[in-house]
Amino acid sequence: MAFDPIPAARALRQITRDRIAVSPLPTGIAPTTEAEGAAVQYALAELAGAVPPAGFKIGATGKRMQVYLGVDAPIAGFMAARDVHHGHTELRFADFIKPGVECEVAVRLAHDLPPGPCSLAQALAAVGDFFAGIEVVENRYGDLKDLGTPTLLADQMYHCAAVIGDQGGADWRGLDIGALRGRISLDDGTADEGVTTDLLGHPLNGLAWLAGSAEAAAFGGLKAGQVVMLGSVTPPVWLTGPATVTVAFPPLPVVTVRLG
Repeated sequence: MAFDPIPAARALRQITRDRIAVSPLPTGIAPTTEAEGAAVQYALAELAGAVPPAGFKIGATGKRMQVYLGVDAPIAGFMAARDVHHGHTELRFADFIKPGVECEVAVRLAHDLPPGPCSLAQALAAVGDFFAGIEVVENRYGDLKDLGTPTLLADQMYHCAAVIGDQGGADWRGLDIGALRGRISLDDGTADEGVTTDLLGHPLNGLAWLAGSAEAAAFGGLKAGQVVMLGSVTPPVWLTGPATVTVAFPPLPVVTVRLG
């Protein structure tokens, strides 16, 4: 019998509405493969009115993040247009469940990338803008081994929102974007740093991976105008209360978000 992604997507949609932790889905509706997880994610995007999506986030592209999450390969999730913000943004802390923030770089595509194998050169040629970003994530899972990677994939891999500094496209091709040092800092003094080399060796290797992934295939490939978050150079910083968060990858423009 062919796998039906709708029951799992409806279950995940209801869990989000109920603002409760994501538990392993019942046997019979839970995805068991990457392709099934991607199909559930697409069905979830349809239920959320997010097809076509504003873009995608890629998680676990950095070695530190893979160790932190206990996975050995990237996982991607769609981003709805209403959840992508620009430059300097204010969000309500109370709207998120156990929120965290991540120190990321991102791109906006100038050209389509069809589903299938993609080289670093092809990924580079498809990029229009390159900028710093912040992903807002939720710690809405228990034991990831119990949940299973296909369900984590189906549920957008922790994603809640993104803040992008999309005025940063000028002269980025003259930068060594494979070796930019990023810093995330909070107004309470918390800070961490990382370098884009840690993102699969080069941040656009993540974009090439995404183009060939089951996630991109489920959505019919990547489209011009979409934003892709390429991964965090640090583990997430989990928030215990309202905070102002700043991410800087000099010389790219700084991005900030206030969760108040």
